[in-house]
Amino acid sequence: MSSILTNNSAMVALQTLKSINSNMEGVQSQISTGKKVASAKDNSAVWAISKVMDSDVKGFKAISESLSLGESSIAVARNASETVTDLLTEMKGKIVAAQEENVDRAKLQTDIVALRDQIGSVVGAAQFNGLNLIDGSSTDAMNVLSSLDRDANGNVTASHISVDRQNLSTTTPVTSAAFGTTDLADAAAAGALIKASSGTVVHDDTAFNPASPTTTIADAGSETFTIGQVSEGNSYQIILDDVNVNVTGGGTSLGQRTFEYVASASDGTADVAKNLSDQISAFFGAATGSAEGYSVAQGTGSNANEFTITNATGGDATSIKVGLRAQTGGTAGSSASSGGLGALQNIDVSSDAGATGALAAIEGLIGQSIDAAAEFGSAQGRIETQSSFISSLSDSLKSGIGAMVDADMEATSARLQALQVQQQLGTQSLSIANQAPQNILSLFR
Repeated sequence: MSSILTNNSAMVALQTLKSINSNMEGVQSQISTGKKVASAKDNSAVWAISKVMDSDVKGFKAISESLSLGESSIAVARNASETVTDLLTEMKGKIVAAQEENVDRAKLQTDIVALRDQIGSVVGAAQFNGLNLIDGSSTDAMNVLSSLDRDANGNVTASHISVDRQNLSTTTPVTSAAFGTTDLADAAAAGALIKASSGTVVHDDTAFNPASPTTTIADAGSETFTIGQVSEGNSYQIILDDVNVNVTGGGTSLGQRTFEYVASASDGTADVAKNLSDQISAFFGAATGSAEGYSVAQGTGSNANEFTITNATGGDATSIKVGLRAQTGGTAGSSASSGGLGALQNIDVSSDAGATGALAAIEGLIGQSIDAAAEFGSAQGRIETQSSFISSLSDSLKSGIGAMVDADMEATSARLQALQVQQQLGTQSLSIANQAPQNILSLFR
């Protein structure tokens, strides 16, 4: 049936053309924006997921900047720690030189003070954006924002890389050790603070007298010394006389060295034995030739409160005179760990006792600066790894977002051409349908 009131063909053609035009608008939108999901109306679920992921990408960009700032701060601290280590090593060379006979210790002490001041300058300048990790101004760890972690429920928590500060300050107040001045009765060997293995030879309460030593160590012989008891303020002294000490310019000369230690409240007999044996060992290694064969060894296990000094054969066939002295009422000095590098203030090689004490102290200070540099190096490496991971993670998230919302331009191009053809055909079809009433008019001619 034909009707001039209702043109079904035109209505179908019109709806088809509208659908084609709507699809055309969608394709043109994808081409202009490059996205197949440009707003929530395009695909609400995908759009919501992409926006959450996009916010994470922006968060990781801020994290990357935080990691860069943290890495720079740690790099400054690491470089400063390595420089301090080099300066301490140079200082050790001066201290070793002070162990020899016939040296100008006053000039060496001047050089040591200059190196100490240089270390202070390095530590003071080791800041980035006002943050100094090695000056001992704070013990709070530096937390570097390293990640944002999202769980299955959408909850987000921040993760940090914690970097411990290291105290390399040379100005931290420290207490110098003060040798005790109170005599302690030594009538009984069992009650002696320090005694030798030869009979019941125990410490003296008077100054060392070379003409009347406490004991001697014969050529090719050895002597074991025992720390009998310890309490805070107990002061121990060992003097070695007639030791072949290197002379500047070559050769050796018989000399005397003093080794002292004042016990702290936390020390045991093994700690005292270790400190004294470490001092003597450092001196033998730095100031005596290998041909002399001097050596010292601390006992182990239940004998850790003992150490043995050996006067090996092959040297000058001279017996070593030994003086043992002990007092009470002394003051233990500050430890390196509690005062940073403040112990540098107490290094004075102008005397025999000061030179030998400095040799043992510098080893601990060098170890402390090495540990600081190693800690910062490890933290810097961890931050570099995290920074690289964050960069890769951001790229992966961007790729994932693109896969969800970006338009496939090859498919979109082909779709556009197809719709253009459909649009032309739809237009022609509508034009033909609109001619139907004209055909009915011909029936009345």
